Amino acid sequence: MTRKKSIYLIASLLLLVIIGYFFFRKNNKNEQITAVVQKGNFPIEVTTTGELNAKSSDKIKGPQELGQIFRIWNVKIQDIIADGTVVDSGQYVAQLDPSETTNKIKDEELNQEKLETSLTKTRLDTSLDLRALRDELINLKYNLEEKKIILDQSKYEPPATIRQVEMELEKSQRTLDQTEKNYKLRYQKAVANMQEVTTSFNQGQRKLEQMHDVLKRMTIFAPKSGMVIYKRNYDGSKMGINAMMNTWDNVVAELPDLSAMISKTYINEIDISKIKVGQKVQIGIDAFPEKKFTGTVTEVANIGEQLQNSNAKVYEVKIVIKEFDSILRPAMTTKNKILTDIVNNVLFIPIEAVFNNDSVTFVYKKDGGSAVKQQVVVGQSNENEIIIKAGLQEKDVVLLVPPEKSDKLAIDLLPKAIIEKYKEKPAPVKPVKPSGKDSGKAQQAPTGMLKK
Repeated sequence: MTRKKSIYLIASLLLLVIIGYFFFRKNNKNEQITAVVQKGNFPIEVTTTGELNAKSSDKIKGPQELGQIFRIWNVKIQDIIADGTVVDSGQYVAQLDPSETTNKIKDEELNQEKLETSLTKTRLDTSLDLRALRDELINLKYNLEEKKIILDQSKYEPPATIRQVEMELEKSQRTLDQTEKNYKLRYQKAVANMQEVTTSFNQGQRKLEQMHDVLKRMTIFAPKSGMVIYKRNYDGSKMGINAMMNTWDNVVAELPDLSAMISKTYINEIDISKIKVGQKVQIGIDAFPEKKFTGTVTEVANIGEQLQNSNAKVYEVKIVIKEFDSILRPAMTTKNKILTDIVNNVLFIPIEAVFNNDSVTFVYKKDGGSAVKQQVVVGQSNENEIIIKAGLQEKDVVLLVPPEKSDKLAIDLLPKAIIEKYKEKPAPVKPVKPSGKDSGKAQQAPTGMLKK
């Protein structure tokens, strides 16, 4: 008997253990995640991802004269230090490809040699021509003196002879005068020729000096101390080694002012109407999740754009970060929560607690030990929560996950009057104000709008 009692006792204990196991397992299975309906001020936020940039920066530029002097409009960046390198003032930054520039300098040097040869030749030719004219003038003066002597000696000669000598003297005088005038003109022409050739030579010399100066400046150094950040192209790509620098926009890199940072982000066209200058922003840094910053919207683009690999239209928005922190660096990814509005004194629950079925919005509200499907009217939402206009009360408890056999629960619908009350009504059409001569007459409806 004692043995039988022991067996019955052990079997009873095992049965109790099995029943308890399945009982508690069932309870755990039915355990639901819940949330309490809260009441208070509800923030409306637009959350976007952005990128840090310096509010202002100094530009590191290549020589702009490449286009003016060399007629080179695009030049390759042959070498550049790593993006994000901290440099001192005057430290090496980049080297532009000098090959095309060097070839043009060699061509200009050959041209300069020709100009120098031409200058020398013109100088020699001018000297020879003017020397010949001066010799001719001296000879004419001697000849005129000789004619005068002959005239003095012929005063006892017959009048015809005297007249002949006088005529030869006048002819010599006229030849001398014409030669002197011709010499002055030839001299002025020689001076003009020398000025022209000299000017061309000097211009070529200055151009050659400028070319050599530009060639030196194709090795680019930092204008001040700071962190070198590559310039971005219009498509967002960075200008590194082998990128092309345009001489109209000759920026190779930048030295950002890290004491004042902005977050540049893009808002889709659905939310852009909510964004206004002056709105407050909460900013997080993906690289440092524990760090939180505040900011203000300072710029909102008026015209949308289409980003690469995207079909949606977006608008650029700039947010100034109020705080300074040495960890902030350009190109860091930010998470921006822009506070667009605050709705005062409303009910709200987590978004996960709201469900839809056949255009009816409802929640699973706890009612004692069970749950009921309760129709609700919702309002605006933010990233995590949504406003409840009707259907729930403060302190009500809702489920975040549908209970078992939820598809068999009937929806507790709200009265139609409440549904109609919160229906979105179309904006009223403003009447057209009459003007001109018809201002005192009643407006007549268009023919197509008259009832038959």
